[in-house]
This record gives sequence, C-alpha cells and structure tokens, in this order.
Amino acid sequence: MATSETPADRRPTRAAGLLYGIGLGGFVDGIVLHQLLQWHHMVSHVDDTPTTTVAGLEANTFADGLFHVLAWLCVVAASVLTVRAWQQGRLAPTWSFHLGLVLAGWGLFNVVEGLVDHQLLGVHHVRDDLGAPLSWDLGFLAAGALLVVVGWLVHRRGARDVARAQPRTTTPR
Repeated sequence: MATSETPADRRPTRAAGLLYGIGLGGFVDGIVLHQLLQWHHMVSHVDDTPTTTVAGLEANTFADGLFHVLAWLCVVAASVLTVRAWQQGRLAPTWSFHLGLVLAGWGLFNVVEGLVDHQLLGVHHVRDDLGAPLSWDLGFLAAGALLVVVGWLVHRRGARDVARAQPRTTTPR
C-alpha cells in the first residue's frame, strides 16, 4: 500500500522547542535577574523611571509584568504547537532533539535581548546597580551565544536519532 506521507511530514516540530526556550529563558531572566537578584528591571536605565523612587519602581514593575506576559505567550504558543504536532501524528522528539532546541531558544533570547535592550535601546543593563556595566552585558551575550551553539549541537544529535527512527515510506511496485 502506498502512502502520500513523506518522512519530513512526520518529523517533530522545531518551532515548539525554540519557543519553549525563548519563553523559559525570558522567565529565568525576569525571575532571577529582575526579581530575586534585583540587578535591573525592564526600564531601570531610563532617566524617567529610576528604581530609587516609588513611581519609578512602579513603572519598572509594570514593564517587568508586560515582559513576563510575552514570555508566557511564547510558552503558550509552544504548547499549542506541541499539541498540533501530536494531532498531526508527528514523531515525538527525542530528549536531545527537544532539549537542544530549548537551550538554543534560551540562548537566542539572551542574544536578542542583550543586543536590543542592553546595547541598542539602552533601557537596562545586566547590572544597573554597578558603574560600567559593559563587561556584564558582554558576558550575557557570550553566555547566550554559548547556549545557542551547545543547544544546536545537542539538537543535531537528537535530529540524527529521529531520522534513524523514522519509518521509510513505501512506493507501489
């Protein structure tokens, strides 16, 4: 019996893993750096919103909340894509396939957030509580780049495992 389904139709989705990584990376940043360590807030380097005043702290807390909403929406989107993949009968990802994408997504979040918020817009730095924060910003970017590289290497190993596990399609004779 012939099937019109190609092996590519059954591969696990990559988008879900990347979105999980972006969203969870955002949560780690917001929870650890903004809330627990209180090194910075979303707009803590903007002159109108100093964290030394109640009004400035309120504005920063609100901006942090909006940031967390975006991180949450990434996780929700990843969950929707995961369920859709199951409904489409796609193969389940191996742990290395999925975890590699999560790490790469987290690193991608760090690189984009570090370049846009820290360098281009200058709305905050990794350590707004210190003078000369550039070294912390560069370390954040380097950590993000390392997560992307390590994540992609782990993912590639998992992708090879998935490819070996895929059933071959048959063609009529």
